[in-house]
Amino acid sequence: QVLLVESGGGLMQAGGSLRLSCTISGQTSGRSAVAWFRQAPGKEQEREFVAAINYSGDRPYYGNSFEGRFTISRDNTKNTVYLQMNSLKPEDTAVYSCAAARQTRVSSSRAFSPDSYDYWGQGTQVTVSS
Repeated sequence: QVLLVESGGGLMQAGGSLRLSCTISGQTSGRSAVAWFRQAPGKEQEREFVAAINYSGDRPYYGNSFEGRFTISRDNTKNTVYLQMNSLKPEDTAVYSCAAARQTRVSSSRAFSPDSYDYWGQGTQVTVSS
């Protein structure tokens, strides 16, 4: 089994920063490509792609509205992937979930699709007040 546990969510004022963590344990030993998705209030059926990073850590991918504000990184010695979120806006309010693939890499054409990932965490709530 593979277990993903997110942490770091909470309530923040607009303009502030949060850092989310996703710790991976189980059969993959963390050797997975990992992505962050989010589900906004009223859009729970839609997983919006935020960012992804391969096991090597090279060439992270970002959704259209996140590059420059959000940064994905990983520490493979801790089997943990981070999402640093800066300049937060009220519209960033959502449940943020991390997802891991069985493979160490996902291609640029597949990184954005939830179907590319095999394991999911429960999510962590981020609320940004105006």
